[in-house]
Amino acid sequence: MQLIDITRVAKKAHIDKKYLIPYGHYMAKIDLSILDTLKDKPDGKLVLVTALTPTSLGEGKTTTSIALSLGLNKINKEALLCLREPSLGPVFGIKGGATGGGKSTIEPSENINLHFTGDMHALTSAINLVSAVIENHIYQGNELGIDPHRIVWKRALDMNDRSLRRISVAEGEKRVEAHASSFLITVASEMMAILCLAHDFDDFLNRVNEILVAYTYDNKPIYIKDLKISHAIGKLMKEAIKPNIVQTSEHTPCLVHGGPFANIAHGANSIIATRLALKLSPIVITEAGFGADLGAEKFFDITARVGQLPVDLAVLVATIRALKLHGGVEEKNCAKKNLKALEIGLENLKRHALNMSLYGVPFVIAINHFKGDSKEEINYLIEWCKSNHFDFAFLDGFLKGGNGAKDLANLVVKKLDEGNSNYHPLYDLNLPLKDKIECIAKNVYHASEVTYEDVALKKLDEFSKAGYDNFYVCMAKTPLSFSDDPKIKNAPIDFKVHVRDVNLATGARFVIPLLGNIMTMPGLPKIPAAVKMEDLDI
Repeated sequence: MQLIDITRVAKKAHIDKKYLIPYGHYMAKIDLSILDTLKDKPDGKLVLVTALTPTSLGEGKTTTSIALSLGLNKINKEALLCLREPSLGPVFGIKGGATGGGKSTIEPSENINLHFTGDMHALTSAINLVSAVIENHIYQGNELGIDPHRIVWKRALDMNDRSLRRISVAEGEKRVEAHASSFLITVASEMMAILCLAHDFDDFLNRVNEILVAYTYDNKPIYIKDLKISHAIGKLMKEAIKPNIVQTSEHTPCLVHGGPFANIAHGANSIIATRLALKLSPIVITEAGFGADLGAEKFFDITARVGQLPVDLAVLVATIRALKLHGGVEEKNCAKKNLKALEIGLENLKRHALNMSLYGVPFVIAINHFKGDSKEEINYLIEWCKSNHFDFAFLDGFLKGGNGAKDLANLVVKKLDEGNSNYHPLYDLNLPLKDKIECIAKNVYHASEVTYEDVALKKLDEFSKAGYDNFYVCMAKTPLSFSDDPKIKNAPIDFKVHVRDVNLATGARFVIPLLGNIMTMPGLPKIPAAVKMEDLDI
């Protein structure tokens, strides 16, 4: 594939080269001063790409997002794509890269998947600077009276390493008592969430200052502003705050910026990038991580509200093989025709589809077509969509690029022209925290009950008394099920979700209920993707 110079790509997005900060020939950052020239320009329309409950097979949500942008270009509709930055953890873990696939990719793919423009490294450094300053403050006399056993700020590493979930620090130090600590993956850190929720650099620094990092011996909260290091963090992050621009496999522009996980964070690219895109293009496509019960819920309830973003249409991605897996077929047999399993598994897609009405957002179903899909299964799915009055299109973006996405592109344009969105969030921010948690669990997941560990109830009570009732709720849950048990597939009913703990993100302004056994530092599989790369060229 022959890439073109990034200045030519930017020109297609109406970005003058004076606003570009090149990182080689094919990647660049965009200076935020461009926003001043666009402030009076009306916003374009926003399309959110989400999916049914994901499976180990992968449903191709990013590939669909890219293919849709290519398809719109093929039918002469101007569109701009906004995606998250890949995390190194999944790249070397189970998932592999996150830049699409086949003929629908963003490029240069390997650079984007690895070091890119250094945003992840800057974030990791800023996160760990906070930990280093806290520990040094205690060592140097502890003027603030920080209790080393009540440091809530976690170190970060953009890699899956389960051995770092619980560690001990200050071992052997004479002036500081050894104490427990832990790492989380960089993309799960509150600092990443703030990068993606901030409206501008000043908002980013203001939010950073409000991050709660520890408590004193007499139970007083300590914030980053008490450590007086926000300007140091700002110096580390002054380039990372700027969106990145790259190109697709068909040389259309794509903004890639920020990358919070959707199962343990809010799962959307930066508001800065999306708002810029809306000023530059009449149609903007963005993606929410994992299934609609996680990424889309958080986009509707958190990202769109914080960013004051329009939500004009949702695209719900599904594959026949994933539907069969939800219908009870084992992964090894998903390529075989099985109409009964398909029929059963469609309950999962239907639940996600009907959940869109909770937010007043119209949707279309994108069937990400695979070679092994039988004609009988395709026809069954077509009739099912028609009988449920669901608009749909088949997508062959992986095999055919933009030419395989023209049907979906035409359908998206038709739905946008109809202008039927009545977007609204699910819950009132003024509700108590428990009510918001239960609203999501019962309405989106369809749980019958929410149960809580004592520690979770105690924290929720403390957060309420501290004045955090008006915070957003950012659920941390397995992406593999509507429930908190990854083994329960399809569309379960009459199940309980269990809140074992609750974290607080005062700078991001949300609470994070931890459901089931969800981990904020993933582990590697028995055979990591890193090992499978051994036979590849460097």
